[in-house]
Amino acid sequence: MKLVLASSNKGKLEELRQLLADADVELVAQSELGVGDAEETGLGFVENALLKARHAAALTGLPALADDSGICVDVLGGAPGIYSARYAGEHGNAQANIDKLLRELGDVDDARRDAHFYCVLVLVRHAHDPQPLIAEGQWNGTILRARRGSGGHGYDPVFFDPQHAQSAAEMPAQLKNSLSHRGKALAELRQKFVKASF
Repeated sequence: MKLVLASSNKGKLEELRQLLADADVELVAQSELGVGDAEETGLGFVENALLKARHAAALTGLPALADDSGICVDVLGGAPGIYSARYAGEHGNAQANIDKLLRELGDVDDARRDAHFYCVLVLVRHAHDPQPLIAEGQWNGTILRARRGSGGHGYDPVFFDPQHAQSAAEMPAQLKNSLSHRGKALAELRQKFVKASF
């Protein structure tokens, strides 16, 4: 089955390809098909994922998989949340986003730096699919005071998993994928996919 990924994020594409390695799915980035990013005008993760999936499906004629995800920091009222990719202003500038987050949390003590990654995956058969498959996942942790590790993407270097005593950027891909918000969402989506007549 050929699916278009409604994202131009290379990190997400690589992660999802790893997670779908054992499935009979060919995942193609929308950018490879000449499709640009949809305007994310929703007020939440689900709305934005639906907008992205329908946009990619409409322009390619293929079933589309969209991911909307971000990091939510408790003491910041859930920010950056849906604005994670453009927290510092420029979309996709991970270093600037991390720098801003660390500044915002500069005076916050370690006991109050709880955060979680959150992911919504949406799969649509076509642009007007009335029954999209929707799944979600969450990964709890804390925000470090400085970057650790060189793997992963986005906020991974400052997201710390206390159970494994590692940042997401220090983890081998297989471990990260088994713990991550995206891995959990995809596991749920696959269960729904099997039950649905897709």
